[in-house]
Amino acid sequence: MKNNPPKNNPRYANGSLRRKHRARLRAMGCECGICHGRFGPIHYDEPSDAAHPLSFVVDEIRPVSKWRQFGYSSARAAAEDWDNLQAAHYFCNAQKRDKTASFSLDFGAKMTKIPKVTDGSW
Repeated sequence: MKNNPPKNNPRYANGSLRRKHRARLRAMGCECGICHGRFGPIHYDEPSDAAHPLSFVVDEIRPVSKWRQFGYSSARAAAEDWDNLQAAHYFCNAQKRDKTASFSLDFGAKMTKIPKVTDGSW
């Protein structure tokens, strides 16, 4: 059974474009835009979930939930703006939550403990 994205989620309103952005970021192989590689490289080949904290996720630099504050015409516009996307570790993105880019500048100084990474037998 396939997981369906939540209804009314602006990130999935245009699934084709979102997949293209995700593939483009993956192909670029960038370092985490939040910790800037402090926790090591992004593990692009692992599933994106809590069991794999260094796995790849797409992060919105300016949170979609605050789209009005950043001058977007809609939440969907914020989610689809290529200039608002960056590659990130699952762990770093979870810590950032709905904070802005200024949080990522302070993130490295505040985070001193590297997330626990275990090799699962999946």
